[in-house]
Amino acid sequence: MSVLTIPHAMLLAMAPLPADAMPMVVAETQAALAGQPAPAAPPQQTVDSPASFAQATPPTARPADPDNPENDVVVTAPKRPLAPDPFSKINEAGFAVTDAVDKAFIGPVALAYKHNVPEQMRSGVHNFLYNLREPVVFVNFLLQLKIGKAVETVGRFTVNSTVGVAGVMDIARRKPFHWRRRGNGFADTLGFYGVPNGPFMFLPIVGPTTVRDLFGGFVDRLILPLGVGSPFNSIKFGAPAGVLGALDHRADFDAELHILHDNVPSPYESSRDFYLRRRQAEIDYLKGKTTVEAAPMSENPLGYIAPSRPAPTVAPPVVPTLPNPAAPTPDRQTAPTAPAP
Repeated sequence: MSVLTIPHAMLLAMAPLPADAMPMVVAETQAALAGQPAPAAPPQQTVDSPASFAQATPPTARPADPDNPENDVVVTAPKRPLAPDPFSKINEAGFAVTDAVDKAFIGPVALAYKHNVPEQMRSGVHNFLYNLREPVVFVNFLLQLKIGKAVETVGRFTVNSTVGVAGVMDIARRKPFHWRRRGNGFADTLGFYGVPNGPFMFLPIVGPTTVRDLFGGFVDRLILPLGVGSPFNSIKFGAPAGVLGALDHRADFDAELHILHDNVPSPYESSRDFYLRRRQAEIDYLKGKTTVEAAPMSENPLGYIAPSRPAPTVAPPVVPTLPNPAAPTPDRQTAPTAPAP
């Protein structure tokens, strides 16, 4: 099992994603790769199936019906993949290297961090690191002309940096503010203005990315060192922050990585498709194509999961049961039936 995107944690990259939609993204990706029907999607959002990321969907047509003109042949144009994968063989090799390193070192160390460091301390580290991302989020909301969200981001940063003790406590999300953490970055700004993903890449240790995301992340990482300077331009700050961010990120994503990589025909394709679907959902949210609220990309799809909470599961559909019509007595006690879905 590999790391989903280590540099995003090490360098504190984050972006918005629909929190309510992401469990469905995981379930749809896993079901499609296993050759099973995908679960029903929420009515407010539609996302292309994972197969469309590997190749375009072939045209489909309905047979003509001379008695019903409205049933004439309708040809559906092929769906464009979210990102081409021309380097799939090289990417699969990069995935294998990352998977081996994760199994041997990164995964065990991250889980040891999760199980041995008190939850309140880990939560404080998590909040502190991502509070440092608020200036990057603010700049990109300005570039996207989303002034309201930019002002809210400044408010979050101010409250958490002061009352929240340098961001260790996320006071801004509580009453009376209710300002939840949002993600944003220059890659999102590029996508917002129509710049395509470019080729998909799975870099060793780094994880899944695209040309657009790689360039956008590089620009984001220049904002604090160039705009503020010390200590953000020092390796003495960057190295410990990167290590703690990587451990925090990997520990949080453990359950999702099992879903993506265990018992699927191709863990590489599962990771690729999930990454691309998730990134597209983020861009769609920024463009207003979905109204589902967002959460940072660097956090897992269900938000921050405390160690005491069980891993997320997808409940099976409830099959209604009917009473036996041949029951001899009307006053017979029967078990309550489940409501129809």
